[in-house]
Amino acid sequence: MKKYSDIIRFALKCILIPAAAVLIILCINKPYSKINDQKYLDVSKYSMLGVFYEEVNIGNLGSSHGAYNFDYTLLTNRGYSCFNFANASQSFDYDYAVLKEYGHYMAPGSVLFIPVSYFSFNNEVINEEEAQAMSLRYYHCLSPENIPDYDFYLDVITNRLPILSAGEDILKLFSFGKLSIVAFAAEDETRNDINIEEFASQARERYSRHFDNKEEYFMPERIEELTDIINYCKEHQITPVLITTPFSNYYQDLVSEEFLQEFHDTIDTIVSDTGVNYYDYSCDPRFYDNLQYFSDCDHLNADGAAYFMQLLTEEVPELQPFSY
Repeated sequence: MKKYSDIIRFALKCILIPAAAVLIILCINKPYSKINDQKYLDVSKYSMLGVFYEEVNIGNLGSSHGAYNFDYTLLTNRGYSCFNFANASQSFDYDYAVLKEYGHYMAPGSVLFIPVSYFSFNNEVINEEEAQAMSLRYYHCLSPENIPDYDFYLDVITNRLPILSAGEDILKLFSFGKLSIVAFAAEDETRNDINIEEFASQARERYSRHFDNKEEYFMPERIEELTDIINYCKEHQITPVLITTPFSNYYQDLVSEEFLQEFHDTIDTIVSDTGVNYYDYSCDPRFYDNLQYFSDCDHLNADGAAYFMQLLTEEVPELQPFSY
């Protein structure tokens, strides 16, 4: 009889202890999820689609050159619905993933800018660890079928049960201080003081990030992904426009002529094959030497982005229907 009761007690322990552990995990996962979501505020903007944006007339994809260089105030003041789909370090494969997820919000006859930067045909991220860290945010805004190289395990520990990968961050559950949000982005402000040495140093660092230790600058899969984006636009009555945003002379002057030739040859081939238009503002003299328009060596500040949009509405034929 005692042996039977011991078996019962053992069986209950086997059930109750894991059940208690699961209950504890679920209880602390909910408050931790709110803390974890702070890491991914950059993609929370997509939740506005379908709520504040029923149909988008003008939008853009892209990495940080798309995220920070497009200011739609001028066009929204004219009554048009505009949306920025870009995120820092967002490559063409994620541009395409975002478009497949949210492209149905683009109205028929809308215009979509597709920024093409010098690193676009490679990767802006510098190693696998950074690439994975950047990819995690898309588990918070994309469906599994649209996430490149979707990993169910990553989905669980990143999105559904983030407490399982909290590590030292779990201590934030017991912190009563304010949360600090770190963003890898250009400063979103107008510079009143311009430090030339800082610009030059930053340009060298940015150039090194974009160009050093890259096995191949023009990966065939990136070209294919850009072509897929263009084809998606055409199939859904969206006008795709390729564009390179302004760079300061401190960044641009570091780029070799050989690279620029291959870069433009690659774009010329894509333009010829797809029939899209391409506009190159990389060396535009209205920005090139005017550092007051830049927050850093290759990102515009608020004044620069507003001026850039003014020029686009005046000079890009695809935006002429939205000019008045």
